[in-house]
Amino acid sequence: MRIFHLSAECYPVAKVGGLADVVGALPKYQRLAGLDPAVVMPYYDRKFTRENVFDTVFQSATLLGTRRLYFEILKERTDKLGFELYLVKIPGLIDRENIYCYPDETEQFIAFQLAFLDWINYSQQSPDIIHCHDHHSGLVPFLLQYSKLYTRLAKTPTVFTLHNGQYHGAFGWDKLSYLPEIDLTKTGLLDWSGGINPLASAVRCASKYTTVSPSYLEELAVSANGLEYLFFLERSRGIGIINGIDTEVWNPATDPMIAEKYTSPKIAEWKQKNKEVLCTHFNLEPQKPLISFIGRLVFEKGADMLAGAIERSLVEYEGKVNFLILGAGDPDTEESLQELKEKFPKDCNVYIGYNEELAHLVYAGADFLLMPSRVEPCGLNQLYALRYGTLPLVRSTGGLKDTVIDFGDKGGYGIRFNNTSVEDIDYAITRAIVLFEDAKKLQTLRKRMMALDFSWHISAKQYMDLYKSLNPTTI
Repeated sequence: MRIFHLSAECYPVAKVGGLADVVGALPKYQRLAGLDPAVVMPYYDRKFTRENVFDTVFQSATLLGTRRLYFEILKERTDKLGFELYLVKIPGLIDRENIYCYPDETEQFIAFQLAFLDWINYSQQSPDIIHCHDHHSGLVPFLLQYSKLYTRLAKTPTVFTLHNGQYHGAFGWDKLSYLPEIDLTKTGLLDWSGGINPLASAVRCASKYTTVSPSYLEELAVSANGLEYLFFLERSRGIGIINGIDTEVWNPATDPMIAEKYTSPKIAEWKQKNKEVLCTHFNLEPQKPLISFIGRLVFEKGADMLAGAIERSLVEYEGKVNFLILGAGDPDTEESLQELKEKFPKDCNVYIGYNEELAHLVYAGADFLLMPSRVEPCGLNQLYALRYGTLPLVRSTGGLKDTVIDFGDKGGYGIRFNNTSVEDIDYAITRAIVLFEDAKKLQTLRKRMMALDFSWHISAKQYMDLYKSLNPTTI
């Protein structure tokens, strides 16, 4: 079964968030399961593309309105990621360093989708499934069915996965001319609130759409940045499939990015060694509980609550707990956290930015991971934490609710709270501090966490079953 994954991100080529981790891992596990997956993404002038060898496998031109854009398809020569990787390169448009935030971002992602479709159409490829990820590839299901240019591919089943329903990629009808000739009687499938909405179109036009957790599928009908009614109407066509994690990359027994490797039987001893290295680097005290946050410092992650909640806990417990923040985002949030670091230099430290190696060490060395998210479609950080025996403190939403059971409940191993508020976060921190003092219970919970299986094997099988239901001739 030949699968094409279309995505703006893929780890380790280019990463901003969890989308990259998913697209960098799922195809690898699908290949292990006997499928024939490939990832197609835009070309970025980054370390990965500069340090690896690519072959040009196709060259042509596509039209973006009246602009004639020459493009080439580059294939990574050795399949070093565990699957075929293809990059769409368009000089002057899709050959830059950054992934997002260019003023012509709409043009970038439309051109990316058109170049992909032209390539597989003109090269006579016949994929069994085209799997689109987020709005950056959301126009593909519509174009396959309602553009005469792609009639040969019109019956190809499509799957659309929402990694974050807050971002739609919407643009005005003045840019309709960027699309190839389409059936104008079907433009209603593109429209939402008076504009062209790629995410809404994909939900309507894809053979099936998926979300990255069952709870998030339900939540979209309540909170989807204006698309709530659409998800209410289309609920029966959606499937929630929990993301997995790449257990080869995230494995404390083999991880080259941590100070001391460890397994479950020796977790207390070796986790402490990682904690000592981490605390020495950030001028913190390793005998105290260490609570960490890793992620984007943005509203949807609840990052605006961090400074207030942490300060309240530091005052309340008078130096009996450490905090370490790793992330970047909203300037005001960054500033408030830096001020907190200056106010409590022995108990709190902040690293503004993202560092993959440091993130691994934090998962290995921290005792607890705080995730006060307002929106969390699936969440991967809590799964990484569980893998490393780091107890997650999570708000009960989306995938966090689906993957973390409170340790007060039967079979539980984490801490859950209901609201993204200073009060609820502070109470969760209090529970963590009390738990830390019970070394025997904490050790039991750590072993329970590390025995959980959140690998991609289970999720990959669910996607395989979905693909087969859409294209039974490939069984």
